Amino acid sequence: MSGEKKAKARVEQVRGKVKETLGRALGDERKTAEGRTERSKGDARQAKEKIKDMFRR
Repeated sequence: MSGEKKAKARVEQVRGKVKETLGRALGDERKTAEGRTERSKGDARQAKEKIKDMFRR
């Protein structure tokens, strides 16, 4: 299950980066902000999974 969560975090990061880049290209500040938020959520999820892995070993 941990692998699924890591993959979900990575997908969230990539999707956020795409939204952010698209928002910048179009001059849409709202889309840029949504992208940053989504990427941050992915970063936080990934950090959580890394910490959990450290304690499992």
